[in-house]
Amino acid sequence: MNLQRPNADDATRTANRSKSVVPASGLCSRCIDGCTGNCEVFKATFRSREVLYPGPFGEVTAGADKNYPVDYSHLNIQGYAFGAKGLPYGVMADSDTAIFPAVNTETEYGWDRKVRMSIPIFTGALGSTEIARKNWEHFAVGAALSGITLVCGENVCGIDPQLELDRHGKIASAPEMDRRIEIYRRYHRGYGEILVQMNVEDTRLGVAEYVGQKHGLETIELKWGQGAKCIGGEIKVDSLERALQLQRRGYIVTPDPSHPVSQAAFRDGSLKEFERHSRLGFIDEEGFQAEIQRLRNLGFKRITLKTGAYSLRELAMAIRWGSKARIDLLTIDGAGGGTGMSPWRMMEEWGMPSLYLHSAAYEFCNRLTKRRERVPDVAFGGGFSSEDAVFKALALGAPFTKAVCMGRALMIPGMVGKNIARWLNEGKLPNTVSQFGSTPEEIFVCYEEVKNLVGADEMKNIPLGALGMYSYCEKIRVGLQQLMAGARCFSIPTISRRDLMSLTEECAKVTGIPYLMNAYREEAIDILEDRHNGHGDSEALAFTVSYPRASRMPRCYE
Repeated sequence: MNLQRPNADDATRTANRSKSVVPASGLCSRCIDGCTGNCEVFKATFRSREVLYPGPFGEVTAGADKNYPVDYSHLNIQGYAFGAKGLPYGVMADSDTAIFPAVNTETEYGWDRKVRMSIPIFTGALGSTEIARKNWEHFAVGAALSGITLVCGENVCGIDPQLELDRHGKIASAPEMDRRIEIYRRYHRGYGEILVQMNVEDTRLGVAEYVGQKHGLETIELKWGQGAKCIGGEIKVDSLERALQLQRRGYIVTPDPSHPVSQAAFRDGSLKEFERHSRLGFIDEEGFQAEIQRLRNLGFKRITLKTGAYSLRELAMAIRWGSKARIDLLTIDGAGGGTGMSPWRMMEEWGMPSLYLHSAAYEFCNRLTKRRERVPDVAFGGGFSSEDAVFKALALGAPFTKAVCMGRALMIPGMVGKNIARWLNEGKLPNTVSQFGSTPEEIFVCYEEVKNLVGADEMKNIPLGALGMYSYCEKIRVGLQQLMAGARCFSIPTISRRDLMSLTEECAKVTGIPYLMNAYREEAIDILEDRHNGHGDSEALAFTVSYPRASRMPRCYE
C-alpha cells in the first residue's frame, strides 16, 4: 500500500523535507526550526486557503491518489475456452466467426427513446473550469467523432462574460454555451449526444429553457453531486472586476470581493485569486418529481441524473426516486475521481469509494427488480481510465450498467494532442513523440481513419486534440473487444457478473463476486465426478444471443 502523506502531495505542490513522516498527520517526524519547506503546513503559513486546491488552476487536472482497502484492481476477468454469447443471429460460433474484431462494443441508454454509443464510455461533466473552456474544441470534436456522449457541465452559462439576462433574470444570450453545442453538433455522426447538466444556479438562470428552446437539445441532466467533492463546483478568478461580476450574478465568491479588506489585499498583491462557489443542493422526493415533470413539460425527451459518493441513503434515493420518475440514465460517481480544482483533502478523504458504492448500487437495483420494478439505466464513474476497468464496471453492475463515465482519462488525450500541435509549430517535439515522426500523419496512427470519416478537405479543420481523443477511444474499443472475446462475450448486454472473480475474500464480501477459488467450483467438481456433459454451463453455451435491436453488424461481418 502506498504511504499516504496528508501533509504533502504533488497536486498541492508540497513535499516533506524528512524521509521519516508521521503516518497520521503527515508531519515530518523531526520538524526543524528554520526549515525552508515545503510541506503543506509550511506553505499554508503564508498562502493560507490557496493550499486547499491543486494547482496551478486551469493548467492541471487532479485526481485523488488515496489507496483504498478494496478497489477495482481486486477483481479479475474470467476467460473461457469455449462458447460464445452475443454473435449476430444465425452466426454459429467457431474459430472463424468468434474472433475479437467481431465483438460489438455498441451500447445504448434511455427509458424509451434510447441513445446509442459506439463505445460504452462517455465524458464526465466538462463545465466551468478553465481546462474545459480552453480545450473544449478538442474534447467536443473528439467525442463526436468517437461516437460517445459529451456532458457539458454546470455553470457554463453563469460564468460566461458575455452572458445576457432578460428583465426576469433569465438567460437571453449565452455565447459560450452556443459555442459548445455547435462544435459538437458539427461533427456528430449519429452516435452519442451532447447533454447539459444543471445545478442550483443553472436552474435559477433558466439553462434548461435556453438550451431547449434555442438548440432543441433532447436531454438534460440534473446534478446532485459528484465523487470528487461534497460541495458545489468552484473555479478561481484572478480579476477583481470578474469576481464582482459573478457575485452580482448571485454566486458565492470568497473572499468577499466587495469587502474593502479583500479589495486592499488584491491591490497590494497578496490576494491573487478569488473563488467562485456553487450552492449546496437540497433534495426531497416531491421536489425531485416536480422538477422532472417541469423538464418534461419543456419538451425534453430524456432526463438523466448525476449523483456523487454520498451515503447509502442518498444512493437509495437516487435509484428509487429515479425509478419512479422513469429517468433515462443514472450516473453514480464514486470517491477517488476528480477533474478540475476540487479541494484536495476532500478528494482524498470524503465519500464512498467507487467499488463499494457501485457494489451497493447493484444490490439496490437488484432488490427493486425482484419486486418487478424497472430501474433506470446506470453508468458508473470514479477514476476509470482503461478498457479492463470498463469491462469490470459493466460486469459488476450487470445487467443495469450500460456505460462508464470517464473524467480525466478522456481529457488528457485532448490536451496531449493540442500540445503536439504546439510543439510541431515551435519545432520542439519531445523525443517521446518525435520517435514516431515529424508530421501529424506520421505521429497519429488513427490519422487516416479520421480523414476517411470527415473527408480530406475537412481534415485540416480537425484539431489534433480531437484526433488524440479519437485515438484513445479507439484503443479503449479494441482493448475492450479483446477482453470481451476472451470472456466469450460478443456484445455488451452479454457481459455478466459471472465474468468476474474476486482476488481477495474481502473483495468478495464487498462486491458479492465469488472469491476466485470458489468461482465455477461447482461446475469443476461436476466435471471431475463425471456429472457433467463436458460442455460448460448453459450461460456460456448461449451461442446466438442477438445484438440489441438498434445495433448494426460489427465491421468484420459487413
